[in-house]
Amino acid sequence: MTNLKNLTKPVRALYISTYIPRKCGIATFTKDLTNAINLLNPLALAQIAAMDNGISEGLRYPHEVKFRIRQEVKEDYDEVVKHVNETGEVDIVVIQHEFGIFGGESGDLILDMIERLQKPLILTLHTVLEKPTPKMKEIIKRLGKKAEYMVVMLEAAGEMLINKYEVDRRKVMVIPHGVPDFPRLTDGKKKLGLQGKVVMTSANLVSWSKGIEYVIAAMPEILKEIPELVYFVVGETHPVVKQTEGEKYRVKLKKMAKDLNLGRHVRFVNEYLPLQKLIKYVGASDLYITPYLDPQQAASGSLAYAIGAGKACISTPYLYAREMFKLGCGKLVPFADSAAIAKAVVETWTDKQSRIECEEKAYELGRTMTWYFVGHQYYHLMQHALKKN
Repeated sequence: MTNLKNLTKPVRALYISTYIPRKCGIATFTKDLTNAINLLNPLALAQIAAMDNGISEGLRYPHEVKFRIRQEVKEDYDEVVKHVNETGEVDIVVIQHEFGIFGGESGDLILDMIERLQKPLILTLHTVLEKPTPKMKEIIKRLGKKAEYMVVMLEAAGEMLINKYEVDRRKVMVIPHGVPDFPRLTDGKKKLGLQGKVVMTSANLVSWSKGIEYVIAAMPEILKEIPELVYFVVGETHPVVKQTEGEKYRVKLKKMAKDLNLGRHVRFVNEYLPLQKLIKYVGASDLYITPYLDPQQAASGSLAYAIGAGKACISTPYLYAREMFKLGCGKLVPFADSAAIAKAVVETWTDKQSRIECEEKAYELGRTMTWYFVGHQYYHLMQHALKKN
């Protein structure tokens, strides 16, 4: 791992990513990251090239968005490359990478763009697959050859880049997923009218991969031991899922809850919450659960937020959860196992001393993940990349 010095030269950076108000975790990540860096870099505020798909093309973006790249339109990528290479207005390019947000086969339209860039490049990888397709593996290897640095959010993902994708170890940097600096809320339940309840929450864009049905199926067993528990499913249906199949998954979940006579013990908040509202729900939670079904998931803003807020967490053993829980801030359960979920929820709630220790470890870890610290690490990394060139 490279030691980063506290260098202070302003950095004129162009960020290529999805961006708010698009309903996308990476869009929110990029907004939070650039806000943090802008505080350190006020003489050269972030410029954005926003990735668009058919759903987001009608959005109105904030003023910092200087370009819009339609996912499948090569000419839009070319325009950004020309601006970077020819205008002298950009020192460095920072790309938030996820296969699904770029055009072509597995997002390979990004390759021609990055290989023609004449400025230093930093890539943040939001997905690093243990079992990639040959095409995906080729893309990451080519990105790794071009980039000055590749940022991942887990040590395990970094080792995967080095060993599976043959990325130079000196290029691989581990910087955690950023989180707000959550206060230790004491009246969160009161604000939501939940006094006297045990609150468990899952907050994310809702889709089949989230595994929420396994938590709902576990609820009858949980309620036998914790009759005052309420499970909140916070977040609207993922826009891509909504476009392809409407609310089919949410309808299934609501029917399950009704058939199990769960009444107000399962509550759906069908809204993409702004940060302050999301903080209220996370802050009011006693337990937080991410029952995701993809074992290769290498980042989770949802789980990162819960850790940052100091919550006792329960999760399936996807890559991000496995590494984060090594420090004792959560309990792992097998994939798609409602009985194990019920057992873990009951044990976590009833063992008060263990739960308090878990909360303290989570909150302590969360202090190292605040955007203040994450912003500093990215800013110093950009300075370091520029110094090399």
